[in-house]
Amino acid sequence: MGLVLIVILVLIAIAVFGVIGIYNSLVGLRQTVRNAWSQIDVQLKRRYDLIPNLVETVKGYAKHERETLEQVVQARNAAVSAQGVQQQAQAENALTGALRQLFALSERYPDLKANQNFLALQEELATTENRISFARQHYNDSTATYNTRVQSFPANILAGMFNFTSEPFFEIEDAAQREAPKVQF
Repeated sequence: MGLVLIVILVLIAIAVFGVIGIYNSLVGLRQTVRNAWSQIDVQLKRRYDLIPNLVETVKGYAKHERETLEQVVQARNAAVSAQGVQQQAQAENALTGALRQLFALSERYPDLKANQNFLALQEELATTENRISFARQHYNDSTATYNTRVQSFPANILAGMFNFTSEPFFEIEDAAQREAPKVQF
């Protein structure tokens, strides 16, 4: 009888430690996803801070391009106020499109294209775009790892019990942005 009790206690201890281990791994993965999202936020803040300077620089050269400048400002404001992954992704896609139009203006204004302030801001924004891209990739990688764990057996049982839910991916919804850009000379 003593041996059976010891075996039962050992099995219960293994089960308890297994549950604790699964729970702790879910908590850690959820925190990794949240951290990855905050890294995107940091880079987006940097992007939002650069855009007004860029718009002001362009204003001096392209005064009659008011509509394009207003679109950039509106897209930036929408992106700043976006909430959640899906809304943020949509707003960021719109902002990217508006910035493309802004940079297209530089082709029409050689003086603007040669302006050192504009070139420095353009380079800074390009660097920031790369950082945003890496942050989005890290977020999606972290989300994939977390979602896999939440949906895998036996973790899915504990995930359901403790309200661990799958996180959305940061995705491009505009099919045109998935296509390679066309370069013409």
